[in-house]
Amino acid sequence: MCGTGRAGAGRRSLASGQTLTSDFFFNSPIRVAPKPSPIASHAMSDSGLPDFAQPPVDEVALSLQFPPIAGFTVPHFGLYWQWVRGDYPRSEIKPPITNITEEFGPGVAFARQMRIALTDLPEVRCWYFDDSGNRLVQVQRDRFVINWRKVTGAETYPRYPDLRDRLEREWTRFCEFLRNEGLERPKVNQCEVLYVNNIEYGKGWSGYGDLDQVIAALATPKAQNKFLPAPERMSMNVIYPLGESAGRLYVTFNPVVRARDGKEVLQMTLTARGAPKSASDDEVFAWLDLGRKWVVRGFADFTTDTMHKVWGKQ
Repeated sequence: MCGTGRAGAGRRSLASGQTLTSDFFFNSPIRVAPKPSPIASHAMSDSGLPDFAQPPVDEVALSLQFPPIAGFTVPHFGLYWQWVRGDYPRSEIKPPITNITEEFGPGVAFARQMRIALTDLPEVRCWYFDDSGNRLVQVQRDRFVINWRKVTGAETYPRYPDLRDRLEREWTRFCEFLRNEGLERPKVNQCEVLYVNNIEYGKGWSGYGDLDQVIAALATPKAQNKFLPAPERMSMNVIYPLGESAGRLYVTFNPVVRARDGKEVLQMTLTARGAPKSASDDEVFAWLDLGRKWVVRGFADFTTDTMHKVWGKQ
């Protein structure tokens, strides 16, 4: 075969006609090479997880959330760019991603999980991306994100271990930058793994009357008992607890028009979000491995054997 379910940049909702701008989509004289770390050696093996030769992945994001960094102001975005501009020569300013915390226990309401911090400082988010536009680093005062996304549609998904290693390198470099500026290292309190999959018509299914050929949980009524015609569109939202209050998995289906080619697709987004056991790098990356496991297994459980054959399940 992804974080915060986000639709890809520039995709348009068929239901509303509004543009769905992704919350994630969003040459220097100074270049600092990140120091090697043992974290990458502890990456969870792909063995035992479902694997697909041609997964429908269109976008992936790995995100770290933390309390706002004290003293981190607008000029720091430019100063940080000088550290990474050799790898990410392009930048854009975006609105910030909302702080979201998964809470558990009696009386916890989903509506109270979204936190909006009041501050006198202007809140912005910066994208830093490579010349291809496929790889991004995103920074705001309380979040650090790395993305991979398709731009032309011909790109090959680089796989989770590659993205995990890149997050580890860029997170190390970001923390070194903060230390160089006399700022405290962030204490991560939420992690997020997001995968956006574009399921194309004509590949294993032909329309919304064939949804049971895509979504394993759906069953088509027998012809003699069927009153409703084939649906024109479908949206679905399902939430699963990860267990031991580790977080939640959000699974959504929505019809969208893909910006790069104007093609209508069924977009399946899986977002795992939760708190690591501590703010240590080992625990943070262990949670990301857990979140990725739930995303991959959730994707395989939710989709059918018919589509697994289309995507080349190993």
